[in-house]
Amino acid sequence: DEIGDISPAMQVRLLRFLQEKTYDPLGAIEIRRANVRVIAATHRDLAAMMRKGTFREDLFYRLNVVRLDLPPLRKRKEDIPLLVEHFIVRFNRRQGRSVAAIAPDAMAVLMAYDYPGNVRELENIIERAFVLCSGGRIELAHLPAELTGGQSGSAPSLQAGRSLAEQLNEAEARAIRAAIEQCGGNRMAAARALGLHKSTLFRKIRALGIEVPEKDGRTKPGTERKG
Repeated sequence: DEIGDISPAMQVRLLRFLQEKTYDPLGAIEIRRANVRVIAATHRDLAAMMRKGTFREDLFYRLNVVRLDLPPLRKRKEDIPLLVEHFIVRFNRRQGRSVAAIAPDAMAVLMAYDYPGNVRELENIIERAFVLCSGGRIELAHLPAELTGGQSGSAPSLQAGRSLAEQLNEAEARAIRAAIEQCGGNRMAAARALGLHKSTLFRKIRALGIEVPEKDGRTKPGTERKG
């Protein structure tokens, strides 16, 4: 990981290992052979570093056999629900917990964030949520304030003249609209992002009167498909 950050001395040792397929373990008296494949990752421009002389040219070409350019998380937000699920499983296993889901409004906030720290930042956010979460579901209140704009999500204030049910419906509608927008209008993807079954999401869309762009081939709520 972060191959661009290793020292010049370590670059020499790594190059020798890749060329000769041998290594000398600490404290060992015999050189050992290895039959492995090396996957290296970096956020740096290794070609530019090579031109500046801070990264060895021979090591660069030895590593650059098959290259994969992975876009930042902000450019592949459809991966966020899968990553969240992965991290929930990981932290459940590590901590002996049984967190089963994430609240739709919390997922909508995660989908709207741009993640300057990339996947590691998302992992840290979920780990933080595990620390604060005492039940079986991650709620909006468990997310950092910089994501939620300071909204705790734990106790929505009751506005004069409006019932709590009305305000909760409005908050739910906002979360659904945000998820659909982040998923490019695809309601199937939005359902996965919100942790809902597709039929549940479609029922909520109709019940809340949410109008969404028709990008997934489905009719708008309250209309019928003809022909």
